[in-house]
Amino acid sequence: MATASRAQEDSASRHGARAIRPAVSLLALALFACAGPHPPAATDAVANYSAPRVSFAHLDHLFAEATVEGERVGVLHIYSEAPDYRFAIEPNEGYACVDDVARAMVLLAAEPRLDAGRLRQLELMTRFVLRMQADNGYFHNFIWAGGRINREYRTSRAELNWWSLRALWGLEAALRRLPAKSDTATRMRTATARLVANLKRDLPAGRKLESFDGVEVPGWLPFGSGADAASTALLGLLPYYQRTRDAGARALAERLGEGLVRMQAGDAAHFPHGAHLSWRNQWHGWGNAQAYALLRAGTLFGRRDFIASALAEVDHFYSYLLRHGMLASFTLRRSGERTEAADIRRFPQIAYGLSPMILASMEAYRVTGQARYRDTARRLGAWFSGSNDAGVPVYDPARGRMLDGIVAAGSANPNSGAESTVEGLMALRALEGVALP
Repeated sequence: MATASRAQEDSASRHGARAIRPAVSLLALALFACAGPHPPAATDAVANYSAPRVSFAHLDHLFAEATVEGERVGVLHIYSEAPDYRFAIEPNEGYACVDDVARAMVLLAAEPRLDAGRLRQLELMTRFVLRMQADNGYFHNFIWAGGRINREYRTSRAELNWWSLRALWGLEAALRRLPAKSDTATRMRTATARLVANLKRDLPAGRKLESFDGVEVPGWLPFGSGADAASTALLGLLPYYQRTRDAGARALAERLGEGLVRMQAGDAAHFPHGAHLSWRNQWHGWGNAQAYALLRAGTLFGRRDFIASALAEVDHFYSYLLRHGMLASFTLRRSGERTEAADIRRFPQIAYGLSPMILASMEAYRVTGQARYRDTARRLGAWFSGSNDAGVPVYDPARGRMLDGIVAAGSANPNSGAESTVEGLMALRALEGVALP
């Protein structure tokens, strides 16, 4: 379990854990509901909804060409710091990573039209991800200035981790838009086949259950019970299966989906109201794409149980958050028939936390045709326009800039890095009705 714990801590540090205020341990959620201040009501966001103009200007600011091991590639600078939005380098990791580039590939591949410049960006970013694949089939994550691959640091090792799973989704997305007979496409098909073979081999095959503070969870996901990472794996496996019709990939995808369903907690009347936990007995907002992945998998495989599980989260948990205010994380503890919430944190709130909920809500609208799910997405999307705990717009449509999040009541992080930019743009495109590949 040491590896799982380390991986989760590393992910948390990348997504703003250093900015989290001390946790408030509450056994009665009514105290949270009464504690203020709360963001402005988003009810008017539905009746008066106007989609903000989507601009890729800041994405273009973050984009750069580089040379990695003799190949010309495209990357995104990870960190862009206010007030002048210069780039920064994390001293242990580097300046660009597969995790962010792969998610940008998904964003570009979803665009209804790609001009020659965007196609070149997509091609170059695809080459970067391909170049980062190690001999073992997994992917390194970071590069240093000068193009040297960071093979040593723990968040950049070629292993079954977030960046390898995101690489699968990004490569499968790009395959749909780049010329099928190109050398790059051939390399992509080879790379994804190697990676999926690894996942079939390395993810647990059984149905072992584990218990943490009395909460029973599946043990056959990445990191044991990593439902958040499993949702990213599932989003890559679905297009892989659609393209290859690989029965083993489908079996793995359905097994992951069944694990996600087992991570659901609470119901309409009981906290956390159908939310899918992230890992062990913990929930956090960032990367929590379980409902979205389940909707897509349920539609592809005809799994009504997947769809029902996802809709329960959208119906009840998202409604709870819209009534009481956004959360960053919490932990569940179960004793007998009683489940209690503890370690509740309201901050940081980031685009990577809102984006999965908006994607799930719009996918629910796509699957069911019920306009109330689109309304839920729009109410969630109001967070970007200022209906949030800081009371300031997170997205600047004139510059395409997405703030790195809300760090406290009345306080926003003015920086605008790659993760926030891409995840925010994904959410805004989803609100326009654009489906991700």
